[in-house]
Amino acid sequence: MQNLYSIGNFPAPKLQRSLAEQAYDILEEMIVTLVLPPGAVLSENELIEKTGLGRTPLREALQRLSDVGLIDIVPRQGTKVTEINVSDQLLLLEVRRELERLIATSAARRRTAEQSSLLSNMAGEMRRAAATDDYLLFLRVDRAFNQCVAESSANRYLVKAINPIHAMARRFWYKYYRPYDLPIAAIGHAEIMEAIVAADSAAAGAASDKLLDYVVAFTRSVETRD
Repeated sequence: MQNLYSIGNFPAPKLQRSLAEQAYDILEEMIVTLVLPPGAVLSENELIEKTGLGRTPLREALQRLSDVGLIDIVPRQGTKVTEINVSDQLLLLEVRRELERLIATSAARRRTAEQSSLLSNMAGEMRRAAATDDYLLFLRVDRAFNQCVAESSANRYLVKAINPIHAMARRFWYKYYRPYDLPIAAIGHAEIMEAIVAADSAAAGAASDKLLDYVVAFTRSVETRD
């Protein structure tokens, strides 16, 4: 199975990824893009057949997915994809706002030249996604951006704290976004990257808050629609 997150010019930060990490990427993509929808009961044998993964890396990936809240593993009852809950998403956003601002401002101060170059390229791709309404490009660059900017903050505790929130946010966005949301989100991400590249921590923090203002409004609109 092809992993859309690995397509293009934005490789994962680690050059060599373990089978368990590859398994995680594949299964997370399937959950985020609702190939494995909320409430789906997961069978190890079916996942092995569908993905070509071995049992050991598959189990490691499922445990990680449980840790980030995308699946529930209930002993003697099975494994199930978690439901999407708008109220929970709003609570996550309270935490995400503070973490994202700290990540953005820290990255503006600490990013390396290599990270800066990568973020500059990503910003251009985000603006291209906005101009062409390319959702898959947006999704791919968004995940690569989340990884790169968190690592650019040079704070492993921030990376560990934000990863589960990003996983939940990607799935929520995929389920509920509307065509006119894509340019807003893509340009908002590009503005954060451009401020980080410019080493302007104040602008990076402001751009992060601006994007989260939109995400909160978007999430509340879903609550109203439901």
